Amino acid sequence: MSNKSDFSTLPAQAVIREVGLRDGLQSIPTRVSTAHKCEWITDAFAAGQREIEVGSFVPPRLLPQMADTAEVLAFARTLPGLKASVLVPNLKGAERAIEGGAHLMILPLSASHAHSLANLRKTPDEVVDEMKRIRAARDAAGSQTLIEGGVGTAFGCTIQGEVKTSEVLRLMQALLDAGADRVSLADTVGYADPHSVRELSEQALKIAGDRFCCGHFHDTRGLALANVYAALEVGVSRFDASLAGIGGCPHAPGASGNAASEDLAFMLQACGVRTGIHIEKLLALRAKVVGWLPGEPTHGALWRAGLPKTAQAATAAH
Repeated sequence: MSNKSDFSTLPAQAVIREVGLRDGLQSIPTRVSTAHKCEWITDAFAAGQREIEVGSFVPPRLLPQMADTAEVLAFARTLPGLKASVLVPNLKGAERAIEGGAHLMILPLSASHAHSLANLRKTPDEVVDEMKRIRAARDAAGSQTLIEGGVGTAFGCTIQGEVKTSEVLRLMQALLDAGADRVSLADTVGYADPHSVRELSEQALKIAGDRFCCGHFHDTRGLALANVYAALEVGVSRFDASLAGIGGCPHAPGASGNAASEDLAFMLQACGVRTGIHIEKLLALRAKVVGWLPGEPTHGALWRAGLPKTAQAATAAH
C-alpha cells in the first residue's frame, strides 16, 4: 500500500487572491508609500499572482493607510490580466470603485450582529439593503465591476460568541437575492477549524453553487492552512491570503494575521494544485515588504526554512 497521499479529489488549480495591500496594511500603523504599493503589485504580478485586493474606499480619517487606493487601483489596471479588487463599506465607496474601474468590489457583512455594529455601525440586514443600492448603482452606471458579498465572522465572533450556521446561510442567500454576483466566507477572528469549514463550505456551495467563490481564513490559532485544505476537499478553489501573514481584525485581540500567501502557495503546489505562482519570486517580494514594515509583526514558516530540496520552485508554476 502506497504511503503517498491521493490528491486526485482536489481542484486541479486554485487562485490565491493577495489581500496584504488591504487587509494586511489596514491593520498596522506603519504607512507604506504609494510607490512601494505599486512596486508590491508589480512584483506580485511578476511572481504570477493575478488577483490582488489593492485597497479600500473608506474615509481616510478612519484608515489613513488606504487614502491612496484610487491611485493604487489606477496603477494596477495598467497590468494586463491582473484583476484588481477593492473593499467598499457602503454605496459611496462603491461609487468610487465603479469610477476607478475596479474589476471587483467586496462589500463585507458580519454575520455576527454585535461585530457588524462594532465594525460597520450597521446591522447585517442593513448591509444587505446597502447591497441592493450598490447593485442598482453599478447597473445604472453600465459598469462591468463585479460585486462580491463577503460574509464575515462566519465561524464565530470574539464579541458575540456563537454565530449560528443558519444565520450565516440566511445572510449569504440574502446577499445573492440583493444582487451580489458572488459571495464568500471569512473566518474574521480565527475561530474556524477544518471540520466546521468543511461543513459550512458544503452548505454554502449548495446555496450559491459556483457563485460561492472564496474562503478567507485567519491564522489566529494556527489553523489557516488546515482550514484551506478542508475547503479545497469540498471544491472551493479561491482563497484570500496576505504576504508574510500580515493583517487581522481589530476586534480579534492577539490575532496573528491572515494565512501567509507564500506558505499557502507552497502547500497548494505540494498537493499538486496549480497556482501559477513562482514561490522563490514571492519569497523575494516578502523580504522586500518586510523591509518596508520595520518593527511590525510578520508571520509564516516557509521564509525561515526555505523550500525543500524536493521542490522545484522554478517549475512549480507550470
